[in-house]
Amino acid sequence: MGLTEGGGTDVLDYGGAETGVRQDLIDAQRALLDHIGSPGTWWTGEERVAIASESRQAARCALCRERKGSLSPGAVAGRHDGPHTLPENVVDTVHRIRTDPARLSKTWFDGVIAGGVDVARYVELVGVSTLTAGLDYFARAFGIAPFPLPAPRPGAPSRHRPAGAKPEGAWVPMIAPEHAVGPEADVYNGGFVPNIMRALSLVPDEVRALRQTSGAHYVPVEQIPDPTVHRALTRPQMELVAARVSAINECFY
Repeated sequence: MGLTEGGGTDVLDYGGAETGVRQDLIDAQRALLDHIGSPGTWWTGEERVAIASESRQAARCALCRERKGSLSPGAVAGRHDGPHTLPENVVDTVHRIRTDPARLSKTWFDGVIAGGVDVARYVELVGVSTLTAGLDYFARAFGIAPFPLPAPRPGAPSRHRPAGAKPEGAWVPMIAPEHAVGPEADVYNGGFVPNIMRALSLVPDEVRALRQTSGAHYVPVEQIPDPTVHRALTRPQMELVAARVSAINECFY
């Protein structure tokens, strides 16, 4: 599986897959790759692609494997495998999020912020890292190679900090549904708001990207509370698979 000529994302090749892929999935994955390679809110397109590259490299990182096997990740020192085009504290943050999410703590998070990663840049980093992971897991499930990462697009980050994002007792400021107004009026679409989306809402474009991928890879966000919603699988089958995959991947939630 790969992108077409020039690293563009207009067409994706699923020729190695043993089964067909729905068009809405292809469209969503193409949009996600474009999203990763575009200038973000706080990171440039080049930096976002570098974050995605580190997220992917973390799955093969020897230091991450050693830390994963230790009683405490802080007890193992070393240098991560990867391109290291980003500052070392950023590289370490991406690798920890990708490989050891169950042991992330408020103390760890406070150390990341104290080490120079602004909280909004952290939220965007989480969005890019986890969206990349989702694309990679999809490819692995089909037994095909991961998507090549997109060429970064030029341009400056928007640096838009939503006025409605407030501290609410979580690690990061979030937008409460009643404060999703103005430029953020579309973020929750006036419906059901999963906590994972609120957790990313300091950077609304990451919520928008997550909404899009949920609609194709799971169910539309507004339909999540409806137990009768189904696709090829029934909803109980879907939730059984989702819960098992989340447990294996040590989903923080």
